Amino acid sequence: MSATSDTAPERAPQPSKWHTMLLQITQGSAIISVLAVVLALIAGGVMIAATDDAVQSAAGYFFSRPGDTFAAIWDAVGGAYGALFQGSIFNFGAPTFERAIRPLTETLTFATPLIAAGLGVALAFRIGMFNIGGRGQMLIASSAAGWVAFGLDLPPVIHMLVALLAGVMAGSLWAGIAGFLKARTGAHEVIVTIMLNYIAFYLVSWMLRTPGLLQAPGSSNPKTPAMKETAVFPELLGPQFNLHLGFVFVILATIAVWWILNRSSLGFQFRAVGENPAAARVAGISVPRMYVYGMLIAGGLVGLAGVSQVLGTVTTGFSSDIDASIGFDAITVALLGRSTPWGTFAAGILFGAFKAGGFSMQAAEQVPIEIVTVVQSLIVLFIAAPPLVRTIFFLPSPERDRRRAEKARRRELKAQSDKTQEVAA
Repeated sequence: MSATSDTAPERAPQPSKWHTMLLQITQGSAIISVLAVVLALIAGGVMIAATDDAVQSAAGYFFSRPGDTFAAIWDAVGGAYGALFQGSIFNFGAPTFERAIRPLTETLTFATPLIAAGLGVALAFRIGMFNIGGRGQMLIASSAAGWVAFGLDLPPVIHMLVALLAGVMAGSLWAGIAGFLKARTGAHEVIVTIMLNYIAFYLVSWMLRTPGLLQAPGSSNPKTPAMKETAVFPELLGPQFNLHLGFVFVILATIAVWWILNRSSLGFQFRAVGENPAAARVAGISVPRMYVYGMLIAGGLVGLAGVSQVLGTVTTGFSSDIDASIGFDAITVALLGRSTPWGTFAAGILFGAFKAGGFSMQAAEQVPIEIVTVVQSLIVLFIAAPPLVRTIFFLPSPERDRRRAEKARRRELKAQSDKTQEVAA
């Protein structure tokens, strides 16, 4: 064997196709996210028009008076999305300014747990991990925070902070189980977190039916007592609004995640492991340790979502449905936000607007609220298929542009080589 082959450095293994696909889905261009929302809204408008009685009636004589059909479609879709806007951003028909901005505060209230849980999922994505265990982490965090909130007697501010810390730590430790198992045994975090969701649900359900744990004293219903006022998040804008201090904690959490990922050495190691675990290992980064640290932080962020539900929204006691599917919606929020902190923050507000405005759209225009769920699902579908979005909007493909640049570079090198040979001849 030659000396050259003996001293040649060992080439690091290339990431798997699944890892590459994850990076393409979660770290694509922002324009795809925007256009995915546009396409989903267009598809939602088609469904609204197709299910509207006035549109169906006008379509019966479309060929004799087509203008009536188009007018009915405009009224149905415009009325539905107008009600969605007024129910989530600003109510133009409100008699007072306080009533007019109440929809915006409701959007921010709904967005608070979505942003927190979305940050937990996005952070795990940046390390190359799928955190599908948001539901379980929220349930465990809610139980810990709720037990402290109704079971202990502490001074006002201290009580709230202790309950907050208990919930965040509980969610962190529950997610840390998946990170530890992946680091030590190689167990896939998707399977582990899904199983932990079931364990958390049935564990919390049992505690809610057991006197002395979470069940309210003297009650046979699987529900906790009301949270004590000393532990409840205070309102930010007064009692006429539901927006509470949890939104401020979510803003601080977003800033913290941004700093971790973009300004700290730990964030650099997270991103290195997410890009290529083999190369990170060669560079001296402990990949198993990053998996554990990442899931601990991600679980704490999802735990913050559970705490905001218990101490900010459901202060009269909660049951096993406290997660309200937020743990799964957080995956959509993280995908739409491209796994970036501020992108996730904006995506959480958008989905909060869908939740707040969906009820108004249903009440004002009799549009099924399931249409909003379909729109959210279509957003994920389009985000997961960037080539489809680029084709629909005739956007240039980055891969195609790269190939063209490579061909141009080769032609230029060939031309220079031919010129050099002519000069030499």
